[in-house]
Amino acid sequence: MADPDEEEEGSLDQLPATVLETIVSKLDVASICSVSSTCKTFNACASQILTFIPSFDLLDIAPSIDLLRPLLPPNPYLKSLKLDCGRLDDSAINVVVRDSLHELYLHNCADFSGKLLSEIGGKCADLRYLYLGSVAEKRGRAIHISDLEELLRGCTRLEALILMFDVSLFLRHNFALVWALVSEKLTSLEIGYVSSVMVTELVGPSLGPHQSPNHVRPSILPGIQKLCLSVDYISDTMVSTISKGLMSLTHLDLRDAPLIEPTITFDLTNSGLQQINQHGKLKHLSLVRSQEFTITYFRRVNDLGMLLMADKCANMESICLGGFCRVTDTGFKTILHSCSSLYKLQVSYGIHLTDLVFHDISATSLSLIHVSLRWCNLLTNRAIKNLVLNTCLRVLDLRDCKHFGDEALRAISSLLELKILLLDGSNISDFGLSYLRGIINSLVSLSVRGCKRLTDKCISALFEGSSKLKLQQLDLSNLPNLSDNGVLALAKCRVPISELRMRQCPLIGDTSVMALASMRVDEDRLHGCSLRLLDLYNCGGITQLSFRWLKKPYFPRLRCLGVTGSASRDIIDALARSRPFLHVACHAEELGSNQWDNLHGLYMHDNDEVDELEQWLLEEEGDYNDEEMMDADADAELLDHLAL
Repeated sequence: MADPDEEEEGSLDQLPATVLETIVSKLDVASICSVSSTCKTFNACASQILTFIPSFDLLDIAPSIDLLRPLLPPNPYLKSLKLDCGRLDDSAINVVVRDSLHELYLHNCADFSGKLLSEIGGKCADLRYLYLGSVAEKRGRAIHISDLEELLRGCTRLEALILMFDVSLFLRHNFALVWALVSEKLTSLEIGYVSSVMVTELVGPSLGPHQSPNHVRPSILPGIQKLCLSVDYISDTMVSTISKGLMSLTHLDLRDAPLIEPTITFDLTNSGLQQINQHGKLKHLSLVRSQEFTITYFRRVNDLGMLLMADKCANMESICLGGFCRVTDTGFKTILHSCSSLYKLQVSYGIHLTDLVFHDISATSLSLIHVSLRWCNLLTNRAIKNLVLNTCLRVLDLRDCKHFGDEALRAISSLLELKILLLDGSNISDFGLSYLRGIINSLVSLSVRGCKRLTDKCISALFEGSSKLKLQQLDLSNLPNLSDNGVLALAKCRVPISELRMRQCPLIGDTSVMALASMRVDEDRLHGCSLRLLDLYNCGGITQLSFRWLKKPYFPRLRCLGVTGSASRDIIDALARSRPFLHVACHAEELGSNQWDNLHGLYMHDNDEVDELEQWLLEEEGDYNDEEMMDADADAELLDHLAL
């Protein structure tokens, strides 16, 4: 009797190869690899497709050069390449740098040297978009100003350049001269860290060679529309230079993190705010002072500065202000009432911000979609009752505003379009969360981290009786009264979560891991299949038993795992060997966060049922035997009894 698999493959052989290639080429890289592992016909088809697909996106895992090389054969049609380079070094340059590329996104390039920049400049003349993250940050890797010079000289068609590393390491006296080589088409520039003095030299008008001070040339970056920088100090001089020199600027994002309290020469004052938007084209403004190294604010800016800025920002659509500790309701209300097109408002460390700022918001023409109010501890439930009159709100970030309670949740329940709700540190209860049942089906991300009054009952209050849930990110960290019973209830609700954080929960233990490992979103899917990030750092009841459940076949799509640093190094190493594409964090670092604390990217697409990409790369289809599968089924039955 013929083998059914052979019959199926034989039937596929009857189809023209071009037809199969046309169909399969519509899939993403992970799906192409999945198809290739099903039969010889599709394997040959996938190998052929990889020679002409226009885009290649592999940010989900960090492949080694040996795994990457067969996935990136010679391909003259490749236009877009996105990679996590966490396991790559200079030896991979010839594989990833292609002369056909228009878009190149390389994340985690710490083990590369500056040669990466010079090689890109030498080969990628048609490049339009370039992202380079963490270049040469590993000890012993060097990067020189000549590497940047080669990059800028060679990539003459660049429109967007993102250098997410410390460029202040370059020689300062050559920095501005090198940037004179940059593409005239460049409209977007983002830099991970640069000194404020270098910024002033870069974007300011410059003297021509051998010419008098009266002969001043325009900025070497005249076409820049979007500028995002992390600097040592945001100062009047830098803001004024940017505002005057970049005449086409529509998007300005500046963030600093001073090591010490800045003097007036290196600080932002009311005078500096008055210089913003001199050419009237600015639509998006972000000025944030971080407390990363020391507690410091924009102490030289008050309500007058906001009034002066508002006069020139009537057409602003997005404003983010962080660290303006001397600005009161008067200053913030000036912004709200002056910017009639405002749809996004973010305020952090507004220590004088009270309910009054939103008292007459109904009298404005605002239609806010995104509101973030972090560390604004004078706000109460009354502010939220007025704020929700903007019924189109989709993002509401109220983290670390400790006076919000159940009445705020009752008001929030009227926001039927809400997608992201962050309530960290608020004074809400289990009963209060039940108000959210009316909108839980629309939420994509929910955080109740540090809401100390919540118990196991908060899970049933949120999810009981709900169906067709879209929730993908849930943060239950730092809840002292959340136990394994709450996680069992979560597993029974079959919420399709892809990121679950339960850091610092002393009552969470092995039973929770077992429950999540055996959870099925629906009957057709594998155990624990939807979770891609699981943070269990410093959960009190996690023992060696949990690590058995963190191995395959459980959690097949898991990419990031947080565990306590006291876990056995041997156990963690064994887990890393069995799951080489799993990032295990055990030093209290936050998983999945980034330095800009963006809320973008939370609208995630549905994932495939099994991680066939990893399966294809490692050829582990037969990695676990029948005895292990029987153990897995027995464990699942045990969890069913525990749940009862």
